[in-house]
Amino acid sequence: MDRAGWMLLLASLPLLLFLAVPLLALILRTSSGDVLITLFDSSVADAIKLSIVTTLITAGITVCAGTPLAYLLARRKFIGRTIVDVLIDLPIVLPPSVAGIALLIAFGRRGLLGAALHNLQVDIPFTEIAVILAQLFVASPFFIKSAAAGFATVDRDLEQAAAIDGASPSKIFWTVTLPLSLPSVAGGVVMTWARALGEFGATIIFAGNFPGRTQTMPLAIYMGFEIDLRVALTLALILLILSFLILATVKGLLRRRIALFN
Repeated sequence: MDRAGWMLLLASLPLLLFLAVPLLALILRTSSGDVLITLFDSSVADAIKLSIVTTLITAGITVCAGTPLAYLLARRKFIGRTIVDVLIDLPIVLPPSVAGIALLIAFGRRGLLGAALHNLQVDIPFTEIAVILAQLFVASPFFIKSAAAGFATVDRDLEQAAAIDGASPSKIFWTVTLPLSLPSVAGGVVMTWARALGEFGATIIFAGNFPGRTQTMPLAIYMGFEIDLRVALTLALILLILSFLILATVKGLLRRRIALFN
């Protein structure tokens, strides 16, 4: 590294240390014994189980419902496309509390759709379904944007060649488009799952914080901070490790995507 590089590194150290020190403090403060003891706590186990189950459901729904939308944005120009694009981006920039209130006003008993659902004896707020809907609202845009970017970079000539050989549009998608865009699609799935796993604000407003029913890991951390710091530290460490693994996976997928198109 030349002198200019060392100077840049030196100038970068304060912010790098600021980012690293809290994470290091969390790791050093949490002992392996506390982790093992806390994991056997029923409320902690319930929070972990609920988080895993609901986020996997959220990721599955996002892939099924978001893939057609991502493909539409990547391949078609239509009236109102900008509005659709902004609508997808909004949950990313909205404060989670605003998302929670919006969901409650929409699906609450006196909400826009909730009143009709209540008449059908379907109540969504403060249930596991509310947890999934909150996660879906804030996390699905990450998959849609990533998948759309992947679909947009696929070489159309390859698709046209498959069409000339007699492949149907669906076969072209499954055998050409999706495999070539798979790093972006997979990265979007991982990021969606990670965002759903860390969701807090919309969930606590729309689903509540009921242990064993709607209390996810972030909500358990919040309650543990007030009642039992050991629980909060353990769950925070678990989320830190998962976040690290998720980011490493996404970066690996992005490097693979770059390699495919170089």
